[in-house]
Parts: sequence; C-alpha cells; structure tokens
Amino acid sequence: MPTRRIYVRVPLMLLIAAAQALGQNFSEIKPRPQQVEWQDLEIGVIIHFGLNTFTDKEWGDGTVDPSVFNPKQLDPEQWVLAAKAAGARYLILVAKHHDGFCLFPSDRTKYSVESGPWKNGKGDLVRDVAEACRKHGLKFGVYLSPWDRHEPSYRLSAAYDRFYNTHLEQLVTRYGDIVEWWLDGAGSEGHVYDFERYVRTLRTYQPNTLIFADVGFMPWGDIRWVGNEDGVAPEENWNVVDRLGYLRWRPAECDTPLHERHWFWHPHDEASLKSLQKLLDIYHTSVGRGAQLVLGLAPDDRGLLPNVDVARLREFGQAIQKIYGNNLARTDTSQADSAESPLWAFDGDPDTFWSGPANSHSAVLEVTFPKPMGFDRTVVMEWLNDGQRVQKYDIQAWDGRNWQTLHAGTSLGHKKIDRFRRTTAERVRLRILMATDVPRIREFQVYDGSEP
Repeated sequence: MPTRRIYVRVPLMLLIAAAQALGQNFSEIKPRPQQVEWQDLEIGVIIHFGLNTFTDKEWGDGTVDPSVFNPKQLDPEQWVLAAKAAGARYLILVAKHHDGFCLFPSDRTKYSVESGPWKNGKGDLVRDVAEACRKHGLKFGVYLSPWDRHEPSYRLSAAYDRFYNTHLEQLVTRYGDIVEWWLDGAGSEGHVYDFERYVRTLRTYQPNTLIFADVGFMPWGDIRWVGNEDGVAPEENWNVVDRLGYLRWRPAECDTPLHERHWFWHPHDEASLKSLQKLLDIYHTSVGRGAQLVLGLAPDDRGLLPNVDVARLREFGQAIQKIYGNNLARTDTSQADSAESPLWAFDGDPDTFWSGPANSHSAVLEVTFPKPMGFDRTVVMEWLNDGQRVQKYDIQAWDGRNWQTLHAGTSLGHKKIDRFRRTTAERVRLRILMATDVPRIREFQVYDGSEP
C-alpha cells in the first residue's frame, strides 16, 4: 500500500476563503465527539485477504479467475480473537482491493465471492467478519479501494462513480455501524473521483463514520495517513492540520504490516514476521506519540492467521500489559474536592481530568511516592475535547537537592509516552511550560517498565 494520492472534484478555494473569513485559529479547532471516541481506541488491525492470498501477490491485476478463492478453514472469529489479544479495539476489512474482487455479493459486478466455490457462491465475508467483530466487542471498519483494475467502467469517471457509489451504499446499509471508512489512493494517479458524492452517501447512512485518507483529501477527511508505513509518527504531533489556510482536526493513523513490507500472506514467509521488540518500538512511536496504530494482518490460504502470527500478536498484547500494568502514580481520589484537584490526573481513569488554574497557560503536576521508587517512563494524556493546548513541557525528578530534567517535549495530545534512563526518586513532576489555554490533563502516570 504505497503513497496515497487521491484526486477529487472539490471547490477548495471556496473552502479556504470561507475558513479565512471565519478567522480560523489553530488553538480553537476542536474534535468531533466521534473523533475523541476513536482516538481512545488506540490500536486497530486491517485485514488483507482475497485473490492475492491464493496467487502469491501484493497487487492483483484484475484478471485472476474468482474460482481460486476457496479457503477451506476460514474463521473470522480466529482473526478477531487474535487482534483482540494484541490489544486491538477495532478491525478494518479490505472488502475490495485494487484487483476489484469483492468479498461481498455485489449488485454491480460478479467479480466477487459469488463467482467462486467458497460456500457455493452464497458466502458474504464482510457480513461474517462484521458479526465476529460485534460478537467479541471490536468495532468494524471497511476499506474499499477506489482504484479498480478489473471494472471496465473505471476508464470513464462518471460511470465508475456510479459503480463505486453503489458498492459504498451496499456496505454502509447492510452491515451495521462502521467506525472507519478507509480510502487508499494508491494507483489512482490521474483519475478524478466524485468524492463529494461518495461522502454524501456515507454521511446519509453512517453519519458517525470517520473517513481515513491522505491529507490531500482535506475537505471531508477525519483521520489522516501519517505519511509512512513504518508505524512512526513524528515526536511533535499535532491533531490540527493546516492545508493552505484551511484547518481541520485530523489525528494521525499509523498503518504498518505485521510482516515486513507484506500486506497479504505469502507462502514460506515466516522470516519477515516482525519481532516483539520491533512491535514494541512501533507502539511507542505511534500510540506513544499520540497517533493510532493499525497493524496489517494477513490470513493464509486456509482462511486462518498463521500460528506464528497469532502467537506474536498475543506476545505483543501481553508485553504491553506487563509494561503498563502498574502505574506507580495511581492515587485514591476520594479526597478530590474540585476539578482543580491534581488527584484527577492520578486516578487511572481517563474519563476524568485535572484542569489547571483559571486563565493559566502553565502549570505543574507533582507526585510524591511514600519512598524512593525506580521508574523509566511516564504517560501523559491530554483532555482533547476542547482542543490540543499544551505546546511545551518537561518531566523532572527530584534528586534531593535539585530538579533534574528527564525529558523535554512540545506536543502531548491523546497520549505521550516518554522513556528515559531509569531513575530512582521520591518526587516526579510534569511541568507544562506553555499552553494556548488552561491545560487539562486526563492522566499523568509513572512506570518502571523494563521491556522484554
């Protein structure tokens, strides 16, 4: 899934003019409630499974006979349970990749599961996966590739717009709530899509669905591609994106495959499976920098995730639980008597938050341990409902005579994990040195998290 560039029909200059007339300001942009809820999901997976699985390819050309699609042991529940073991809270299914093959019965094409031997052409994998997700508490999302290498109407923009929009309408009306609609612009260079029509259909039937796309899809996108497939967000990560003066709240999503550079399954490919340490590094450069992590999973030609993949996902989830299972700063909040009480930042509950003093643009949160404690990282979560406010901060420990700076940074955002040399101290503090408005912190947590 390489560089995503999407071409759209959009009166962008009118949008920019409107934004300038309203005098948009970075610090005043706030997320929609759906975006706040989505950011709390933190980890998701994206499933690539289709004709490429049976032909040892990453990109199909749309000419493969659908009869090759015949998984004999297909089990979406296995996929969902493996994802859940890794800590995922949502799953995105590639319902149609670039080859045009649909994992659902379609009103517009027979290039789908209807034309293969699987379940005698009566199967609907989108429905099966959606039901497995809901059964086990994962939210469900859909990837429907705009690029289509099989459909003849693709060369005629207006005709293909009707084709794609029909697929979209089927998917958003038949399978329940959809948390995320994934738009991949790969292969679309030079093609113009009527995204305004697509989004109108999506919003009609699924008004709460968030749209993922490259930053270029600014007028309607709710989530932005981070810009790489390595699972790495920038250290300084802001949720508000400025594109030619038009500001939007668009948090970053980091997508990366579980196997190096492979989104689909390939035979005898165990060596490309990412190590546990690699996955932990990716977690810290994505979720730990306020972004979302989406791991690419690839069922094999049986219709099952390989055993080694399932084991690695379980190891990853267990490692995160081990590292972040004992918050040294956790504090009883029974004595918290106001929203200004720092105790709300130490209660381990992200649904509460501490608010700095009225009209303040800086503040300090300090925790004192009953005795000197060893620790090597902190987790800070900003309350984002009213926007991202913290612009500069540091983490300090008291050495008995002076405050020593362990880490200094700029943005916090949804979640910031800062790792530093292991330190033993009785007091540790978060200093918010600069904020656009009164700082609000959901959590200030301290861990001694020696990694596997």
